[in-house]
Amino acid sequence: MKLHVTHRTEYTYDAPIRSLVQSLRLWPSEFDGQDVHAWNVGIEGTAVERGAAFRDGAGDWIETVSARDVSQLAIVIAGEVETRDLTGVVRGLREKVPPQAYLRPSNMTRLNQDLRELAQDAVSGIDDELSRAHALSRAVASAIVYTPGSTEADTTATQALEMGKGVCQDQTHAVIAVARAVGMPGRYVVGYLHATSDGTTHQASHAWAEIWVEGLGWVGFDAANGCCPDEKYIRLGSGLDAHAAAPIRGRSLGGGLEDMSVDVRVLDEQQQQQ
Repeated sequence: MKLHVTHRTEYTYDAPIRSLVQSLRLWPSEFDGQDVHAWNVGIEGTAVERGAAFRDGAGDWIETVSARDVSQLAIVIAGEVETRDLTGVVRGLREKVPPQAYLRPSNMTRLNQDLRELAQDAVSGIDDELSRAHALSRAVASAIVYTPGSTEADTTATQALEMGKGVCQDQTHAVIAVARAVGMPGRYVVGYLHATSDGTTHQASHAWAEIWVEGLGWVGFDAANGCCPDEKYIRLGSGLDAHAAAPIRGRSLGGGLEDMSVDVRVLDEQQQQQ
C-alpha cells in the first residue's frame, strides 16, 4: 500500500524565544514492513541550524536542530511510504537494545496493584506467549475505553485505568505496563495511521505498543483499534513511553507563551490523485 504523508507542526510565541533546541524523530523506520520512496523534513519561519544526526540503539533516525530569536517555527513533513502487512511483526529492524531493557519502569507506565490484577486476570490459563499478548491488549481496550479528549498529555497508565477511559497514548501505556507485569518487555511506538476501521481518516499521529514475543520478536498491538498494525500503519520510532518516543522534543529559553497547531494527512494513492 502506498501512503502519502503531509504533517505540519507549527509553533508561535507571543514574545520571541531567545533560543530553542529540538530533537526530531520524524523519519520512518527501516524494516521489512515499509519502504520509503520519498521523505523530506523541512523547517520554515526562522533560520535554523541542523546539528547532530544519528541512528540510536533502537534503530530510530534522530536529528537535532537549534534556532535563536524564534517568533514562529513550522516543521513540515512530506513523503511517500510503501507499506506491507506483516501481521504486526517488526521483522528486519536493525537495533542494538536488548528486549530486556524494556522491562524498566517509567513514570507513565509504572505498575500498581490494579494493573497487576488486570494483567494476571487477562493471561490466566493462557500459556502461549502470542496469545497472552493479544489477551493483554484486549483487556486494556475493555478496561480503558477509547474516549477522545478525556485525558492529558501527562496522564499515567494507572490514572487512565482508574478513570476507565483515555486515548491511544493511555491505552498504549497500559498495554506496556500489563505486559511488563507478566514478564514481557513492552515499548511505546509512534507513527501514522491511514484510517480507522470504519474508514475515517486520522488528523494526528498515532501510537501503539510493541510486545516482545519469544520466537517472533517485537509484535505490534493497537488497543485503540483492536488490531495488530498492518499496511495502514507507518512506523516512526519507539521508546519506553510517550515522552521517550516523542517525534519532537525540545527545550527553549526565554520568550513568552507557546501555541502549537498540528495538521496530519495520510492518504492512499487513490485519495492522493483526487
